[in-house]
Amino acid sequence: MPLDPHQLAALSAVLRLGSFDAAAAALRVTPSAVSQRIKALEENVGTTLVHRGQPCTGTETGARLARHAEDVALLEAQALAGVAGRNETAPRVSLAVPADSLATWLIPALAQVEGLLFDLVLDDQDTSDDWLRRGEVNAAVTGHARAAPGCDVHPLGSLRYVATASPDFMARYFGGGFSLDALAAAPLLVFNPKDRLQHRWAEARGARRFHPPVHHLPSSHGFADAALCGLGWGMNPLALVADHLARGALVPLVPDAPLDVPLFWQVTRVMAPALKPLTDAVRKNASWCLRPASGTPMSQKVHK
Repeated sequence: MPLDPHQLAALSAVLRLGSFDAAAAALRVTPSAVSQRIKALEENVGTTLVHRGQPCTGTETGARLARHAEDVALLEAQALAGVAGRNETAPRVSLAVPADSLATWLIPALAQVEGLLFDLVLDDQDTSDDWLRRGEVNAAVTGHARAAPGCDVHPLGSLRYVATASPDFMARYFGGGFSLDALAAAPLLVFNPKDRLQHRWAEARGARRFHPPVHHLPSSHGFADAALCGLGWGMNPLALVADHLARGALVPLVPDAPLDVPLFWQVTRVMAPALKPLTDAVRKNASWCLRPASGTPMSQKVHK
């Protein structure tokens, strides 16, 4: 039996907003109407789609159907663009992005695209493509040139990081100059357990079996603030801390020792035509804000 679009819209709203009341307000219907639509859809599909709770969450099938509904809405919006008299609700796009990209260069690209609503999930660039593999997002900023199944890949360039700390922190832990022994004892800032940038930088300096004291701090701006306050040292995007470095509020642990992290835009192939304006905006803004990745032509496109 065909799936009712109103029922799918109700499911999508409940899972996105977390409650039947919020979904009803967004859809401009009563909570009873939302409940009836969800119940009818569950009877049609033959399985539970929503875990009723605070907040409401989707079962595996419910989440899959909600993503399908949002993809269909996006494709319909593209197909009917420019049709007069349409009372169009902006379609939603789900993206997985690294927090540092969001804090430094990505938001202006999103702002250039009209007629879309964004649902962003934050993840490390080394694992953000997992969201694509699970079918939970339409596109992602990743650290991998290898395409997730069913995706196109566009090289974006490299985000430059600098190992930074406050002058007081440097005096306290590196008063005798930089050394691997001092590095092993100095408190380290880490975004989350997936964050390996600091370890990659330390290993490039010769550190082995690197297990320093660690602060976990899942915020890009908080990361910079923590370094400014002397809580620890960490890899900060140069774009985020350039002013602090220029006035001496932060200093590099080692001069002229940046870490360039290549970034890629991966988009599901079935949604690529509908998301072309977004892809164009992301690539254009990246070309302005990121460093060209060495050995990777910026026009390269990878398929799998």
